[in-house]
Amino acid sequence: MKFNSIILAAACLLTSASAFAKLNIFACEPEWAALAGELGGDKIEAYAATTPFQDPHFIQARPSLIARVRRADLVVCSGANLEIGWLPVLLRQSGNGKVNVGTDGFLDASQSVTMLDVPGTADRAAGDIHPYGNPHFQTDARNIGKVADTLSARLKSLDPANADFYQSRHDAFKSRWDEAVARWEAEAASLKGMQIVVHHASWVYMENWLGLVEVGQMEPKPGLPPTASHLAELLDVVKSHNVKAFVRSAYQSPRAADWLADRTGLPDLVIPQTVGATDAAKDLFSMFDEMIR
Repeated sequence: MKFNSIILAAACLLTSASAFAKLNIFACEPEWAALAGELGGDKIEAYAATTPFQDPHFIQARPSLIARVRRADLVVCSGANLEIGWLPVLLRQSGNGKVNVGTDGFLDASQSVTMLDVPGTADRAAGDIHPYGNPHFQTDARNIGKVADTLSARLKSLDPANADFYQSRHDAFKSRWDEAVARWEAEAASLKGMQIVVHHASWVYMENWLGLVEVGQMEPKPGLPPTASHLAELLDVVKSHNVKAFVRSAYQSPRAADWLADRTGLPDLVIPQTVGATDAAKDLFSMFDEMIR
């Protein structure tokens, strides 16, 4: 009888621990950690593998990241080969089979959106070309809402005991998000047709969403650093167009944009490409507030 009581007590403890255990989410980029927090609340713990000041193409597969993946219940990444240089190493060396690609524990966010700039051929001579399309789709606020739908469904699948909670969080988030998207589009209406020069092909989704026109890139080819000869050619392009600004991400060097800005008097704008990229971009909502501003 005493033995049975011990077994029953142990079972109760295990059930209780399971009921209060949080889903451990490993997000490749800060925007997905922020989105997980919006949808999961206090039922999840989200960790971002990269910071806004790191180029997500080039991250070292550190032992600390391997340990994080080993403990993860869900890995959420942009996908479309953005993390191809480091994520496969983390997944392989973590030994955590439940988050492998193709399992419920792995979410490729690019599968939830319509990809732009999908090349006909992936010729490395053209630079850092992504064969599945441009992976920087988080700069279109409408795509955040699409990924939210997929992520919410995955949280409910992994943690069915809290499915109602996740659904409630999702419904509240989508209501606020849809209202915010309509407001951002109204605020940005006057920007339609605005010509810009960008550092890297990071902004095609923002441009497509808001109607901005990209007339040049500071990189001579995607992923290659700006050169003096290319910037000189780009200066002629700027002078022959009605360019209003140079645009770059927080992790990109200001040298090329500063060189162009000094010679044209046009502003060098650091637009938040993710949460935390500027002081004002503290969450997903303020990220887009700051982008439009």
